[in-house]
Amino acid sequence: MLVLGIETSCDETGLALYHSERGLLADVLHSQVPLHALYGGVVPELASRDHLRRTVPLLRELLREAGIDIAELDGIAYTAGPGLIGALLVGSSIGRSLAFAQGIPAVAVHHMEAHLLSPLLDATQPRFPFLALLVSGGHTLLVRVDGLGAYTILGESVDDAAGEAFDKTAKLLGLPYPGGPALARLAQDGRSARFTLPRPMTAKPGLDFSFSGLKTQVRLLIEAHPQEEHRADIARAFEDAVVDTLLIKCRRALAQTGLHTLVVAGGVSANQHLRASLAAAANADGFEVRYPAPQLCTDNGAMIAYAGCLRLMAGERVGPDCGARARWPLAELPAVQSRSGGLL
Repeated sequence: MLVLGIETSCDETGLALYHSERGLLADVLHSQVPLHALYGGVVPELASRDHLRRTVPLLRELLREAGIDIAELDGIAYTAGPGLIGALLVGSSIGRSLAFAQGIPAVAVHHMEAHLLSPLLDATQPRFPFLALLVSGGHTLLVRVDGLGAYTILGESVDDAAGEAFDKTAKLLGLPYPGGPALARLAQDGRSARFTLPRPMTAKPGLDFSFSGLKTQVRLLIEAHPQEEHRADIARAFEDAVVDTLLIKCRRALAQTGLHTLVVAGGVSANQHLRASLAAAANADGFEVRYPAPQLCTDNGAMIAYAGCLRLMAGERVGPDCGARARWPLAELPAVQSRSGGLL
């Protein structure tokens, strides 16, 4: 089955072609970073308009790159949520319209499920069940994954997601948009022992996260140490606190579930400090850590095409409407059964 994936949930327009037997054939991506950098953050209306301008030209580029005619498509997958509602409606409207015009099925893809499944695009796939840490600008989740759609939420952020905390803290430090990567670069020059910030919600049982209070602590540090020479040390203290918190919760979840494979996905999964810390923990504790390919850590069409292909092959379809959901709990997704009756 040849599936077109369309991703327009926030500030990146991504399209990809995935074949159920041949794998990922081609993918293209347009980033809106230069557009939103003028405003210091994503402007939803501008994001929607840019998706509208870019999606069809990117589709032509994708088909040309892959040497595929649109008539060869067997299905179309589009991100239906969660995300910016206007941006989602662009991708869902285009995807559903193309499917109707070509007389092929379409499927609505959950953005976080696509991130969760993106490491399975690798030639050596992690086996179910596994533990997943999803860390992005909008979400921080610990999920037990028993199969496609068989997700048990073990922990989630009660306020800011980890990526959101990175971006907001970067603003406090006067760093340019996108703030998360800029803060990580600045932290590389910082001294880890100079300042110490709390590791939120790690002193008591449970797997939930809270990162909003760290922003307040950073603001107080900046007020007490406003000199430019302290910025890198403050950035390092913040990054250390977030990474340590994620690490403590992952270790706790692995111990509680008895699982031995940790899949880490989402934009923050590209953070090198996080990867180094997880690698050291995996070596010490005897578990395996798996990531998507570097280019698949941020939003992209490949993960949408792959997740959509799995659900299309299981018989899932959408109707003629172009519905999208700004909020869509991952736990609401139905589990997909194989033909033998077991979980996929």
